Amino acid sequence: MHKFLRYIISAIVAIACFASAPDGLSPERKKLLIASFEEVWTTVRDRHYDPTLGGLDWQSVHDQFSPRIDKAASDEEGRNIMNEMLGLLKQTHIGVIPSMAYNDMQGESTGNYTPGINIRVLDGQAIVIRLEVNYPAAKAGVAPGWKILKVNGKAVEPILKRIEEHYSTSTLKDLIGSKAIETLLNGQPAEAVEVEFSDGKNTKTLKLNRIEPRGDKVAFGNMPSAHFWVETSSTKDQIRIIKLSMWLSPETVAKAFSEIMADAGNAKGFIIDLRGNPGGIGGMAMGAAGWFTNQTGLKLGTMFMRGATLNFVVSPRPNAVSAPLAILVDGCSASTSEIFAGGMQDLKRARIFGTHTAGAALPSAFVRLPNGDGFQYIMANYISEGGKPLEALGVAPDEIVKPTQKELLSGKDPILDRAIDWINMT
Repeated sequence: MHKFLRYIISAIVAIACFASAPDGLSPERKKLLIASFEEVWTTVRDRHYDPTLGGLDWQSVHDQFSPRIDKAASDEEGRNIMNEMLGLLKQTHIGVIPSMAYNDMQGESTGNYTPGINIRVLDGQAIVIRLEVNYPAAKAGVAPGWKILKVNGKAVEPILKRIEEHYSTSTLKDLIGSKAIETLLNGQPAEAVEVEFSDGKNTKTLKLNRIEPRGDKVAFGNMPSAHFWVETSSTKDQIRIIKLSMWLSPETVAKAFSEIMADAGNAKGFIIDLRGNPGGIGGMAMGAAGWFTNQTGLKLGTMFMRGATLNFVVSPRPNAVSAPLAILVDGCSASTSEIFAGGMQDLKRARIFGTHTAGAALPSAFVRLPNGDGFQYIMANYISEGGKPLEALGVAPDEIVKPTQKELLSGKDPILDRAIDWINMT
């Protein structure tokens, strides 16, 4: 169950919807578009986890949209028609992906090189939340709290405004906005990116090189490889911290957990930082939970597939720790990160700090359509142990902590600071 690409797809699709232009269709391209429509419709009919499709008459839906596909004047128009049809299911992470974006996902492009900037959308503005150490942006003096005004001359405010209007009621809004701007920042390694910033006082324009993303390339199953890293640290008062970029490389993550658990009896508490973690291998959540309970029979939730049920049973360890556990999340925490955070919250074994998560928990698969576009479709539904779906709802933190630009400019990390204060008071 590999989900880390979902947020990227959402951001790319959002940008494509705002920026693509009609391309015209030859008779052969029209045949391929019609074949793609039929494959999308058939795949939903045969493979969606809910055979009733929420009560939709799927044959009638086909009959409604098929004539529009026949009249489509471009691949983009056809793609939008198919996504409109899929929108009737009222679920995220099911959609048709432009061929260029799908090629990027498959590793056919090197467009993910980065100046080392991570952003979040705070109060409608693109704010630098974190910088990769020794990357071009950090070396150029960019700091957390800086606001991004333009990327290669393109103003970001109109982009964020369109996303706000389109996703105003969606839990995916923060994730899509953040990744849309990061997509503009990233690109080819030979191309520098020009970024106009406000540092809170002055406006600065910097030309930043792009280099390979941090971490090791990790592949899982037939999914594209991704850069993965994990880091551990400890505060002066013995609070152990582990941060994962994604839920990948089980052996590496297990080793990192073993490191922070060393001499765990002297630890005051533990923090798992899942901010910006879009997911990965779902089963890893069960193993991670086992480090914090030795009680048997617990589970994080249940996944329902067509004809099968999977219980996310916690794998307890005999040397599990009982010290306080804080989990940090934000609007870019998705999928396996939500399953872990929501499950531990339901079990009352952790306190969650940060902002509302992305509400993107469903497992999916990807196929290439006859016209070259990609198609992502849902294969299961997930219900937390507390009886709540995570999809389109997400995890609500026990303590909502929304960073401000002023706090970031002053060098503070309010979400982490609040979690540390809680552990010290427990």
